[in-house]
Amino acid sequence: MNAPVNPHLPDARWLRERFADAHGFEPFTTGDGHLFRREGEIRRASVLVPVVDRDDELTVLLTRRTAHLHDHAGQISFPGGRAEADESVLDTALRETAEEIGLDPARIEVLGMLSEYLTVTGYRVTPVVGLVTPPFDLHPDAFEVAEIFEVPLAFLLDPANHQRNRVIAEGLERQYYAMPYGPYYIWGATAGMLMNLYRYLTR
Repeated sequence: MNAPVNPHLPDARWLRERFADAHGFEPFTTGDGHLFRREGEIRRASVLVPVVDRDDELTVLLTRRTAHLHDHAGQISFPGGRAEADESVLDTALRETAEEIGLDPARIEVLGMLSEYLTVTGYRVTPVVGLVTPPFDLHPDAFEVAEIFEVPLAFLLDPANHQRNRVIAEGLERQYYAMPYGPYYIWGATAGMLMNLYRYLTR
């Protein structure tokens, strides 16, 4: 028997209703890749924002990238990657997710998309939000993925857990969001997209 749902926590029905509401929203951030990359250097990419419908709460599935990767090594990220020629945003997100962590697209109910995010590594990323229904088996690509973990959606939607910090990179001041969770330092593009998810869901 399923555990009772805490009425103070977001659930799958609430999440579907938020994405069914067609009202627009102003994102917190669209990234600052334009400060470091020319338009011709920017490539299309998509990620999946996998919201897992657990018995007692919704969680967001994230990965920790392996330390040897060229881009964002060791950082916390969503599954996803570069688009292939003539591939749609949705197809890219689902294909890359299947390749990176082995999540079956049949377990994913696509709810909608968030604003594009331009990364300093030269990607114009479209986040695709999907509701993932357990049970599912994951088979991470050992070359790309060091670890898979989940964070409660309620934690990510709590403003008390949102940080905005500054750093100097290549002589330019950058502002970035962070959402530290236990041993995981969620920051940069991933935190920025999560901030946009927060604004979308709480608009």
